[in-house]
Amino acid sequence: MRVVALVPGGIGEQILLFPTLDNLKRYYPNAQIDVVVEPQAKAAYRVSKSVREVFTFDFNDRNSLADWGNLVGGIRDREYDVAIALRQSWWVGLLLWLTGIPTRIGYKGQGSAFLTKSLLFKANQYAATTYHELLQLLGVNSPTPELAVNIPKPDIEWAKQEQKRLGIDETGYVLIHSSANESSPNNIYPVENWQQIIQDFQHKQPNLPIVLIQKPDEEEYARSLADTFADVRVTSPDNVGKLAAMVGGASLMLTTNSVTTQLSVAVQTYTIALFGPTDPAQVLPKSDKFLAIKSSTGKVADISPSAVLEKIWGG
Repeated sequence: MRVVALVPGGIGEQILLFPTLDNLKRYYPNAQIDVVVEPQAKAAYRVSKSVREVFTFDFNDRNSLADWGNLVGGIRDREYDVAIALRQSWWVGLLLWLTGIPTRIGYKGQGSAFLTKSLLFKANQYAATTYHELLQLLGVNSPTPELAVNIPKPDIEWAKQEQKRLGIDETGYVLIHSSANESSPNNIYPVENWQQIIQDFQHKQPNLPIVLIQKPDEEEYARSLADTFADVRVTSPDNVGKLAAMVGGASLMLTTNSVTTQLSVAVQTYTIALFGPTDPAQVLPKSDKFLAIKSSTGKVADISPSAVLEKIWGG
């Protein structure tokens, strides 16, 4: 069986789909699973254990009819048996109908008239479960598996060397990641709030190292924290596999809602995540290991450091 899934969204959305793809592969071991994703999301599949090939298409761009036609032709040439649509869209539904794929599944709503089977989209539940329910349309009725990733061996080895470089290979560590993406201002947590949290942490747990994740566009943000505390370390994983390996080695992950949230769940690291406008129930499974603090105003900046510290020490 040849399967293609059209999956708009970023890296986090892709990782939330992993349980669906992994379980599909478990039920149909000979299935060949490909995905069509936006260019910036392709990196997620470095840690996927079930996807064979990744194609890119910018679903949000102002694509011409020629662009859509090329996508239809490319999919049609591969003669897929099953198509999975993760977006309710007239364009996507029509596209899949034009490919001639015999089994086309997705959600009821815009474009579902072009699908062969569809079900209701449940927006208020854990997204991994919502995606997994689509497999009912293929005869798979098992519970949603836990989120999991497959970290390449070179990335694991890199993380081991990075931990040695930081002097934390035998001690465990607290890992902090706070997005500084200005395109999502409601998810930015102020530097001065992190400073209060780190100061309290160092007072109560002076022997537990604190490590900051620094992405390429977050250098100034991370530097402003590291310069305040001489013994705070900084790590800069350059791919999602290395990031997952560093998260997996942490004793505690403190993060704003981002791809690190999904990776923490996948590697089973104890996590406290700060949420602005997003409903935590949509991106976190029910578990005592993954705790959420939701802003009452929809802005992460309005979560007080004391609320975070209470969650850390009180559990």
